[in-house]
Amino acid sequence: MTDSLRVAIIIGSTRDQRFGPTVAQWFHDRAIKHGGLDLDLIDLAETGLPDVLGDPDDAVEALAPRLAQADAFVFVSPEYNRGYPAALKNAIDWYVDEWKAKPVAIVSYGGISGGLRGAEQLRQVLGELHAVTIRDTVSFHSCWNKFDDNGQPLDVAGTGAAATALLNQLTWWARALRAARTADPYTF
Repeated sequence: MTDSLRVAIIIGSTRDQRFGPTVAQWFHDRAIKHGGLDLDLIDLAETGLPDVLGDPDDAVEALAPRLAQADAFVFVSPEYNRGYPAALKNAIDWYVDEWKAKPVAIVSYGGISGGLRGAEQLRQVLGELHAVTIRDTVSFHSCWNKFDDNGQPLDVAGTGAAATALLNQLTWWARALRAARTADPYTF
């Protein structure tokens, strides 16, 4: 088993003029600096997942191995009307086993709540799918005013510390759960 952890970073918004790619790219760069991670940046706007559940099509089947190979996930999600985006729920619902016994971290952004209300809803859904959510989050309140023109947070120290704490927890859980799945496959 390789020591490197495969982490899928999923951009949860598919709206036009969305802010998600800015936040996701910043977090991706932080995760590279953290080290020991094989990162897969997945933009749901580019996956072509169907909006209606039914028989899996080519887009569903193309994304499945990327999710299955991940040891952990990071959802980069805005908050829309006190919840997370429909596109992210759709992506979650297309898959079942890919999420099981794997850790999920949430990087949220939005207006006054910084996406935290949507993040709490994600925790409920992910628990139902036997995923383990990481306690710490990174959230950007009034996110449009928190980044410079180069896509970097204005509060470098605070956001960097929050990202490091999240990544430390995520990697701990990813190693522990990968070892557990290897020793005793999760079949529940």
